Amino acid sequence: MKEEEVNRCQIQEWYPKFKSLSIKTLIHELPQSFVDYLLDDSGPFLLPISVTNEDALPNRIHNPHEDDDYQVAEDSSDESDQPSPAPSFPDLELAVKASIEALGGGVFPKLNWSAPKDASWISTTGTLRCTSFSEIALLLRSSDSLVHDLCHAYDSCADKTSSRPASFVLALRKWYGSLRPEMEFRCFVRKRNLIAISQREVTTFYPALLERKTAIKASIEDFFAENVRERFESENYSFDVYVGGDERVRVVDFNPWCAFTLPLMFTWEELEQSFEEEEEEVEVEMRIVESRREVRPGLKTAVPYDYLDTSAGSGWDQFLRNADQELRRQSSTMSSSEAGA
Repeated sequence: MKEEEVNRCQIQEWYPKFKSLSIKTLIHELPQSFVDYLLDDSGPFLLPISVTNEDALPNRIHNPHEDDDYQVAEDSSDESDQPSPAPSFPDLELAVKASIEALGGGVFPKLNWSAPKDASWISTTGTLRCTSFSEIALLLRSSDSLVHDLCHAYDSCADKTSSRPASFVLALRKWYGSLRPEMEFRCFVRKRNLIAISQREVTTFYPALLERKTAIKASIEDFFAENVRERFESENYSFDVYVGGDERVRVVDFNPWCAFTLPLMFTWEELEQSFEEEEEEVEVEMRIVESRREVRPGLKTAVPYDYLDTSAGSGWDQFLRNADQELRRQSSTMSSSEAGA
């Protein structure tokens, strides 16, 4: 993989080409001072001072006694002990505020490649939905996954010349509360051929998907052939789509082939072997979670799921078997109760 392939997957690179086929997004170039703020771990965790008086944690009680640990004794002469002033980014905050209003009042943020999904627990809603610059800063500063964008973007590149891009952007994407997680899919493209489709949300079994699998697969294949294949310049990559109730497909993101991209229901070894160079037509394989036994650990798992043993007799396999047995027991109990009633 080359740096140019990774660069094509930056949202500021691909979004202008697919704007009419994607989620409405407004993009802001980040000042270096804000990038430095995201990377700074030398002192206490300070949220930026808001020039619009918007707090990421509106329900917290500000207690001056809690700041005692950061106060310096009056007779201290060591300037290194002085607490750092809270940062402020007024120009960026005002620009972000205007974009949030333009996008309907709610957005989810991401940098060049990644969104702070691992930090959603810290928000007041437990999601990536943000209504203020302060909430965005809280998510970005709390995310470990964004370290990839900030420090390791090109680590998998054969022609690596740098660890990070020359500039960073903050992409604000319109928040749609009605989107269904089971309708997002990751598509894998090899030698400009769509070879595989995976359900994106692999931690849950959605029975309704079983009935729609064939129709969804056909919609994604048509969408790729008509809108993506000739417009995205890389030969090998993956892209995420959302399929609506009317089978209408929208681009969500583009990702480099292999590297830091999760293969979800596949393995990279399978995907590499599934395409023979001499083949002109490739049968697209689509995988979804077809039973509760097939659910996978999510992105918040301490160990990547590719490293977990899910073979017959393993601990994870036994856990899933027990879960299925419990589900059958509960279903049987409910059926008996309904019959008795």
